[in-house]
Amino acid sequence: MEWKLITDIILILSFITLGAFVIMGLYQWITRKSLKKVDPWLLWMPLPLILMVITYLIFDKLFPINTRPNGSGEPSFPSTHAMVVSTIFFIAMINLSKFVKSKKLQLVLEIIMVILIGITCTGRIFSDMHWPVDVIAGVAFAYIFTEIYYQIIHRRGKNGKRIH
Repeated sequence: MEWKLITDIILILSFITLGAFVIMGLYQWITRKSLKKVDPWLLWMPLPLILMVITYLIFDKLFPINTRPNGSGEPSFPSTHAMVVSTIFFIAMINLSKFVKSKKLQLVLEIIMVILIGITCTGRIFSDMHWPVDVIAGVAFAYIFTEIYYQIIHRRGKNGKRIH
C-alpha cells in the first residue's frame, strides 16, 4: 500500500475520532437541554482545532515557508496531516479516562494513537510530501494547541474546584 494512502486513511480515522466527540457534545447538549450544562472538556475542544486552522491558513495561504520535496511547488510547512492527526489524537488521549474506565484499555488505545501519529509522520516523509522539519513542526504545533486546551480544562475555578 502506498504511504500517501496510508496517511490519508489515518487522517480519516482521526476525523472519525473527532466525530465521536462531536456526537458526545451534541448528545449532552440535547439531553441536558442547555449548552451551559455540556461538560467543559467538550465545550473547550474546538479551541485547539481553531488554533490548528489558523496555523494552517497562516503558513499555507499567507506565509508559506517551504515547498514539498516532490517538486509540486505546494507549501509543505507544517505538515497538515501530522498537525491534524496529532491534535485530534492528543485531545483524545487527554480525555480517554472520561469514557474508558479500564487503565489497560486506556494504555492500549494511547499506544495505538501514538503509533498512528508516528506512521502518519513517517509516511508523509516517505511519500515525498514533506520534509522532516514539516512533520516535526506539525506535531509541535499540535502539542502546543492541546497543552493550551489541557491547561484550560484543568485550571481551578474561583471556588477552588477543578473545572473539568
